Amino acid sequence: MRILRFVVRRLLQLIPVLLGVVVLAFLLVRVLPGDPVRSILGQNATEEDAAAARARFGLDQSLWQQFLDYLRGLVTGDFGTSIQSGNSVGSEMALRVGPTLELVVISVSIALVVATVLGIWSAKRANRVGDHSVRMFALVGNSIPEFWLGLVLVLVGYSILGWFPAPNGRVDPDTDLTPLTGADLVDGVLTANGPAIASAAAYLVLPVLTLVVGVVAPLLRSVRASALEVLHSESYAAAKAHGLRDRTLHYGYLLRATLVRLPSLAALVFGTAIGSTVLVEYVYSWQGFGQWALRGLLYRDYPVVQASVLVIALCYVLVFLIADVVHAILDPRVRL
Repeated sequence: MRILRFVVRRLLQLIPVLLGVVVLAFLLVRVLPGDPVRSILGQNATEEDAAAARARFGLDQSLWQQFLDYLRGLVTGDFGTSIQSGNSVGSEMALRVGPTLELVVISVSIALVVATVLGIWSAKRANRVGDHSVRMFALVGNSIPEFWLGLVLVLVGYSILGWFPAPNGRVDPDTDLTPLTGADLVDGVLTANGPAIASAAAYLVLPVLTLVVGVVAPLLRSVRASALEVLHSESYAAAKAHGLRDRTLHYGYLLRATLVRLPSLAALVFGTAIGSTVLVEYVYSWQGFGQWALRGLLYRDYPVVQASVLVIALCYVLVFLIADVVHAILDPRVRL
């Protein structure tokens, strides 16, 4: 009941936060140089054509009226019409969010498991060869740009070894996959389509690996530092002096105490991974949310940019809400 009250209170606090994001995104996107209508029609378009396009998308109205129209649309679930394609932003976004969330959730989940296992293993072998190797891996992973790593993996995994499919999509079209959520692996499981599951998993390997290498580095360093602090604590030394079994020490003391700090960092890393998908999606032609948002920014597509900023902000606040709840569950000292 205590956690439920906390969740409800935090959800109510989201309203002014998201309203502030809406206002800032609306104003800042219009400060960007360039004319969205000219970017679509071209520089050779006549003034009459440009005026007609501005009237169609409501850009001929005052800034205040444009904001009120946008706000009324948000209340009814209407994100507007894309200036670039002329389609509903909501329908376009629905097709793009699923693939990106699938990529990010799988990558962050794998990174959390790898960072926890390697971080604790490294801390228990502090200042040995294994510990130095893990720390070097974290340093290298934190330094490698995602787009460079993606290109190298494509070169090795596809061009040289031929182990993985070409970076030109998310699933083989011959599998006849029925789209439900936009996340191809999830759709394959929901429709019990074996070939689609195998194909989607094969297409996921390289982009997931690209994201995992970058995401696991900060998590690994944090887990190692937390585990070292627990190993050197008086409570752990007392438990060990009482002759508790290694299994009890590992799971009852070391693992639980180490994971206390992980949810907040995992939330930060989740947000970083969403930003990293922009480059990863371009390298692998993933056709996801990040690629769609960047294209909207390049073409000054106001409704697309506003919707993408709002969705990213919503993801951030929800992920941090989940992190706070998990933190409270792991650490009874935390008061919600």
